[in-house]
Amino acid sequence: MAILKKKKVSEVVGLLEEMYPEAGSELRYGSVFQLLAAVVLSAQATDKSVNQATEVLFAQYPDAKSISGMEEEELQNIIKSIGLYKTKSRNIIKLARIINEEYGGEVPGDYDKLIKLPGVGRKTANVVLANGFGEQRIAVDTHVFRVANRIGLVDEPDVLKTELSLMNVLPENKWTKMHHALIWHGRRVCYARRPQCSDCRLSEICLYTRPQQKTER
Repeated sequence: MAILKKKKVSEVVGLLEEMYPEAGSELRYGSVFQLLAAVVLSAQATDKSVNQATEVLFAQYPDAKSISGMEEEELQNIIKSIGLYKTKSRNIIKLARIINEEYGGEVPGDYDKLIKLPGVGRKTANVVLANGFGEQRIAVDTHVFRVANRIGLVDEPDVLKTELSLMNVLPENKWTKMHHALIWHGRRVCYARRPQCSDCRLSEICLYTRPQQKTER
């Protein structure tokens, strides 16, 4: 459910595009498989820590075939600086083997096939389809969930409902761009704690800074 009226939503989209014209994934990767692996590793971890680990990993094991031959302990040693590294090591090797054996080493560009892979959920599949295959997708992580609900683009209690509502509120050709822009805004201005509202160009629209107008919009 949206709170802001359509005109205000359009203003938010326009401002976010102006604020973050270069918004995109901050994970480093050289192929769709590397993107998939990096996104799986990024759960409950910073992009910076993932990039540091994958720089080493992909230099030695750049694809599904090479990673599928790794031992879990070997992979754990490379990514141990990342949270949940033991579970992630297991999932990365398993999904690499499936991709190598069932899909000829190529990541499938199909949502239903992606979410069947170990460690791949709705958000990860959407990120891969958006960044790896050029589809318009709204992937909702903690930043997108927080910022979209704070601004008033939606008013939803969970990630799934936020995603579905954003798909209704935002123009389809802006889904992927807004996914990235909302993340960038959450990382640079709209922090979980102490958001920098005084420095935010959305403050005149945002319902977090103007809660008294919530019912008026």
